[in-house]
Amino acid sequence: MKTIDDFNFKNKKALIRVDFNVPLNDNFEVTDTTRIESAKPTIIKILEDGGSCILMSHLGRPKGIQEDFSLKHIIKTLENILGVEVVFSENCVGEMAENAAKKLQQGEILLLENLRFHDEEKQGNQNFAEQLSRLGDIYVNDAFGTAHRAHASTTIIADYFSGQKCFGYLLAKEIESINKVMQTGERPVLAILGGAKVSSKITIVENILDKIDHLIIGGGMTFTFIKAMGGMIGNSLVEDDKMELALEILKMAKQKNVEVHLPVDALVADAFSNEASTKVTDVNAIPDGWMGLDVGPKSILYFNDVVKSSKTILWNGPLGVFEMERFANGTIALGNSISEATKSGAFSLVGGGDSVAAVKQFGFEDKVSYVSTGGGAMLESLEGKILPGIKAILD
Repeated sequence: MKTIDDFNFKNKKALIRVDFNVPLNDNFEVTDTTRIESAKPTIIKILEDGGSCILMSHLGRPKGIQEDFSLKHIIKTLENILGVEVVFSENCVGEMAENAAKKLQQGEILLLENLRFHDEEKQGNQNFAEQLSRLGDIYVNDAFGTAHRAHASTTIIADYFSGQKCFGYLLAKEIESINKVMQTGERPVLAILGGAKVSSKITIVENILDKIDHLIIGGGMTFTFIKAMGGMIGNSLVEDDKMELALEILKMAKQKNVEVHLPVDALVADAFSNEASTKVTDVNAIPDGWMGLDVGPKSILYFNDVVKSSKTILWNGPLGVFEMERFANGTIALGNSISEATKSGAFSLVGGGDSVAAVKQFGFEDKVSYVSTGGGAMLESLEGKILPGIKAILD
């Protein structure tokens, strides 16, 4: 696996695919700088070598050229984080971009306008990729968040850089972290899958059962399992058409000697609301008119024991409706358990939109080993797929 450490960038122009698809507020200020900060080590290494950086990214889902989605809005934040002035090109291809790239001196940074202002980017257009490739000497992919898309700037472009392409630090770290869980992790390996639906996690479950020793199931999908096993779940969320699948998963897990841990109690509410009346019941004895919105205190203690006895931990999905304060306890307690296990030497990887949001919200970001920057890309990796953006560099 070639990373930027395998290259010296002196007098070279590095064309870097970054993921600066960051949230902006109504005043076009960046409200979460994580993705920009994550790309910083790669950019700084190239500049310190005596090279220059040409940064390309998308932002949002524009329909053609839309001022609201211009990457010029992030320049000030980018300059503050990198401590270097940034030159901006109002197009990512064509004469303007090529002239800006030509003028670039050692130690300088050029940011190209939003790739998705051109439909050819998402289409994986060969000609568009070729135009982009003219801008740099070495292609660096450091955008894990888009590595599962076969777009022009993430995949097709690599064809034009035979032997002159590599992973940036961020993407290399993502690959390494997923490999730790899926291949090289110290046992016992635990996967925690939460979230609403069994259907959205089924391919992950099928792929990871061979690699793990323990599986904790939480969140809304718990109730499909509980109902399939004959439990009463009241008005809790359920996928009735996936009950057979749930039983199949339990059977597969048993055959592979994977211990499945389901919640034993639930915090139930009489409405989907922070103001609802609540009580704790056994998870398989929820009365009609009540719904499970978080795990109960016994489950918290039970899951804590499982986490503490594991050496490699993957966390994907919350245990309850953590967006409502009253139903956040289970997810916060799990975050604490994983933090403690990490402190004691376990490797912990958090990935997938909602669990990453929870980790940030409750301040666990620096207490786990790694927080993945790519939702969809992370899930597809866990499903066992080789992501096109990664394959393009390896080929």
